[in-house]
Amino acid sequence: MSKQQPVDTAESKHLSNTGRAIPRRQVLKLGAAGAVLSALSPMLAAEAFARDPKEKPKGFPVYAPVPQSAMGPAVNQLGYHVGRVERNLYWVTDGTYQAAFLTTSDGVVLFDAPPTIGHNLQRAIDEIANANGVSNKVTYLVHSHHHADHVGASSLFGTDVVRIGHEETRRLLLRDNDPARPAPTETFADQRTLLIGGERIELAWHGSNHTPDNSFIHFPEHDALMLVDIVNAGWVPIYLVNLSEDIPGYVAAPATALTYPWTTLVSGHVGRLGTRDDVVVHQQYMADLDASIRTALTTVDPTPFFVNYGANSWAAIKGYLDAAADAGAAPVIAKYTGVLGAADVFTPSIAFWLMESIRLDLGYGSFVHP
Repeated sequence: MSKQQPVDTAESKHLSNTGRAIPRRQVLKLGAAGAVLSALSPMLAAEAFARDPKEKPKGFPVYAPVPQSAMGPAVNQLGYHVGRVERNLYWVTDGTYQAAFLTTSDGVVLFDAPPTIGHNLQRAIDEIANANGVSNKVTYLVHSHHHADHVGASSLFGTDVVRIGHEETRRLLLRDNDPARPAPTETFADQRTLLIGGERIELAWHGSNHTPDNSFIHFPEHDALMLVDIVNAGWVPIYLVNLSEDIPGYVAAPATALTYPWTTLVSGHVGRLGTRDDVVVHQQYMADLDASIRTALTTVDPTPFFVNYGANSWAAIKGYLDAAADAGAAPVIAKYTGVLGAADVFTPSIAFWLMESIRLDLGYGSFVHP
């Protein structure tokens, strides 16, 4: 079976076998747009989908088309796609978020529980279980990291699930005290091998990157790696380098990922699986942006901004840093438009945050007063 093809089951049979009531709003073909809107606000989602689909809003920026190479498989009528990664490892997406699960002789091992996929996680598991005659009970839930957008549906699976994550994930979830995200009861510090139902999963922490607790999840017997919020296969990162806390760690993480043997990447975001080539393109994008920003920091003159704004030094600093970030972003936008989705949408924001890391973490352009 192709790695991105749905399992060969009839949806009507799946629905009759699950016995679950499907909320009306989930029957809509929401796709990625619905997932994002639902995550931001159910009210926004309701208003958006109540409109005439032919009606186009006015006054919005116009962006370059998304390249076909960035697109994933269509979601089904319930708003999700489930496909096989390798053997009994599967992935689920709503077009914007991703999770994965293993079916084993000791139940299902779920990797992340994004709230935008929500109850569709169990529906996807049921679909596979019904097709293959295996258990649909989630017995383990493994966290990639603590962020609510990736594990905010954890509580749907009850209190008898064994939750596993990095020790920092546990600390942060106990701090956050969110009932939707119960803290892991089993943790690891640097590395841990899970042997569950005859399957082997390798967990590792290689230092802070997107978050202080973001972990590498390797499936050595399934030729796959799950690394969330680093590479968005076929797309650029979103705001502020995927809203990452440690930019040097983020920039280094793809090289670490490539030291593992794998063919398929589950990245936690967007509508398709990733490849090693996707990681290499991401690295080149970030390297090009780094080089362009360094040039901008040495060529954009801050003097006019300070002369213009006088005593309002914050306005001068904003003007200069925004100008330097825009100058750094411009050639990269030109190079990657048509190559990576949303290159013209988010590159200015990515450039700004990468520039601040280059200045503040790496000390580039830090001039000492004579």
